[in-house]
Parts: sequence; C-alpha cells; structure tokens
Amino acid sequence: MDPSTPGNARGRVAEGLPAALRGFGPLGILSILAVLSADLFVKPLSAVLVLVWARSSRTPWSEIGYRRPRSWLGGLAFGLVFGSALKIFLKAVVMPLLRADPINRAYHHLAHNRALLPAAIFAMIVQAGWGEETVFRGYLFDRLGRLAGTGAGAKSFIVLFTAALFGLAHFADQGLAGAEQATITGLAFGIIFAVTGSLWVPMVAHAAVDLTALAIIYWDQESRVAHLVFN
Repeated sequence: MDPSTPGNARGRVAEGLPAALRGFGPLGILSILAVLSADLFVKPLSAVLVLVWARSSRTPWSEIGYRRPRSWLGGLAFGLVFGSALKIFLKAVVMPLLRADPINRAYHHLAHNRALLPAAIFAMIVQAGWGEETVFRGYLFDRLGRLAGTGAGAKSFIVLFTAALFGLAHFADQGLAGAEQATITGLAFGIIFAVTGSLWVPMVAHAAVDLTALAIIYWDQESRVAHLVFN
C-alpha cells in the first residue's frame, strides 16, 4: 500500500500527537495553558486535565508522581503529622513574625458553619490535597524538568519556582499573607516530592495542613493559636 494514502497519514498524525503534547511546540504550550487556567472555571479541573494529558501524551504515571511510595501507611502517618505540625508552626510562629492578620478573612465565614463543613472538608482533600499537588508538583515538575534538566541545581530551581507560583495562585483570594503561607508550604511539599518522586506524602501533608487550618477556623481558635508564642 502507498504510504502516502490518507489512512497512513492519519496514523502518522495520531502517532505524533503524544510527542506534540509532551513537547513545547504550539500544542504543548496550549496544553500547559489549559491546565494552568482550568481551575478558573471549575475546581479541580486542572488536575483532571493533567491526567487526560498524561494519558494522551503516553506519559508514564510515575513521571507525574503517581508512583508507589515506600510505605503507604508510613507515608500517611508522616504526612498527617508533618502537615498538622507545619500548619500550627506557621500560624503560631511564622505568620506572626510576618505581621499577618491572625484571622483569615477569606475563610472566617466557616467558623461554626456546620452547613458548609462537608463541602469545605471535600475541598481540602480533593481540590487541595489531590488537585493542587497533581498540578503544582506532579505536572509542573515534569514539564519544567524536561526544560531545565534533572540535576540538583535544576531541581532546586523547580522547587523554588513552583513554590512561588503556588503562592501567587493564592494571592487573589487570600492576599499577601495567604500567598506567603502558600509559598512556604509549597517549598515544603516541593522538597518532599523532589526527594521521593512520589506525590503520596505531599498530598497527605497538603490535606493535613488545610484540614488543620479548617479545624482552627471552624472552632474559632485562630487568634488563640496565633498568640501561642507571641502574646
């Protein structure tokens, strides 16, 4: 059969699609913009698009952090303890030093709000823990790693860049204090992911940070926790 027939041409296009999605040509850049902007419309659509991109580009799941950790139970325990401790440390020590308002005005409406509690818990686990880690750590580490490389210097740059981007993403609804806090947590999650290559612990830790924050807000303990160290 003549290799120039329309059927073979379609086959070549289909085979070239994964490479185009993995590359940084027009289609690759368009896919990046689509992922980064999708949450503006529906949350957590960005993470869903990352999974669609990985499947369509034939990117192994392990390359976006979906790999088996050394221990599921150990990772779960560490993530919960680390995330909760990190949130309390930020609230009681770091944010007061940065002169942040002890009250998170963007989410203070959740105080004693039982009606919104289930939706808030779902958002902390699914939108934040799963969704944001899939995008900011798994997806962006893969994309930036293909550009910058995988050496220690490149990984350090990627950790810093994604943390800054993560902080910027929280500025619109939480202001400067929210951006500062998100940048610090982004650094922590990025370092863990850079070392382990697995999203399991960052996902659990991220959910733990946000659930601890939710608990502090729900029981209206923000001011008390913020003044534990500095009265």
